[in-house]
Amino acid sequence: MTDITIVTHDGNFHADDVFSVAALKLIFPSFNLIRTRDAKVISQADIVIDVGNEYDPDKGRFDHHQRGGAGARENGIPFSSFGLIWQKYGLELCEGNKTVADSVDAGLVSTIDAIDCGYVQGVEQGISLSQTISMFNPTWQESSDFDSCFNEAVEFAVRLLKRFIASANGSADAKKIVAKAIADADDPRVIVLEQYTPWKKTVHSLSSEALYMVYPSHSGKWIIQTVPVEPGSFEDRKPLPQPWAGLSGDEFQAVTGLDDATFCHNGLFIAGAESFASVMVMASIALQS
Repeated sequence: MTDITIVTHDGNFHADDVFSVAALKLIFPSFNLIRTRDAKVISQADIVIDVGNEYDPDKGRFDHHQRGGAGARENGIPFSSFGLIWQKYGLELCEGNKTVADSVDAGLVSTIDAIDCGYVQGVEQGISLSQTISMFNPTWQESSDFDSCFNEAVEFAVRLLKRFIASANGSADAKKIVAKAIADADDPRVIVLEQYTPWKKTVHSLSSEALYMVYPSHSGKWIIQTVPVEPGSFEDRKPLPQPWAGLSGDEFQAVTGLDDATFCHNGLFIAGAESFASVMVMASIALQS
C-alpha cells in the first residue's frame, strides 16, 4: 500500500504525533500526510493520529483525547497516540522481537506518552539529550566508523543548538510581553495575552495570584489554560471545573451554556471557544467553581 492518507492535527505539534508519523514512515513506503482538524478530511483518512476523538486500531484511528482516554499500561502510564501506534506497529518495527519492542516502549514510547498525558510518575526516568547523542555511536553489531557517526551527531547538535539559541531569544522577548499583561490585567487571577506567548516562567516569577491564562490559538479561536503550581508541574493552582472533563462540541456547549464552546481536555488544564467573550465567561465560571 503506497497511496494511503494519514491525518494528524495541524498547529502545534508534540513528540507523540511527531514520533507516530516517524514510526509510520518506517512501515509504509510512502503516504500522503495531511495536518488538519477538518472532520470531513479526518473521516476519509486511512490512518488518523492524535485527533478525531476515536481509538480503533482496526479502523486506523489512534487518538487519546476522547473522554476517558484510550487506556493505560499495567504500570499506570496512559497511552498517547505514539503509544497506540506502537501497540499496533511496534512489534513489526522490531522485526517480531517482543523483548526489543517492550524495551523501546519502556525507554522511549512510555516516557513520551507520560509527558503528553501529564502522568508525572512516568517521567521520573527516561532518555536524556546526552543519551540521545550517545546513541549516534555505532552499536556492537554495526561497522565501527566512529568518525562518520560523530559527524552525524555534530549535524544533529548544530540544529539543536540553533533552536536553543532561537528559543532563548524568544524567551527574552516573551518575558516583556507577559510582564506587561500581568500588570495590565483587570483581574490578577486571569491574565490575557493578545497572542500566544510562552508565559509559565514569567507568571511564576511575577504573579502568585494568576490562575488562568487566556490567549488566541493559531486558528484565531480562544484558549483558557490553567497555571501550574510551579513550572514543570502537572498540578494546577486551580483546575477547570470537573464536569467539563473530556467534553467537546454539543456536550461541552450544553454544560457551559456557551454555543461556541469547543472542547475541554480530560486533564482539566485547557479548554477553548470560538470567541474571546466566551472564553472569558469560562474563566468566570472556573473561578467560581
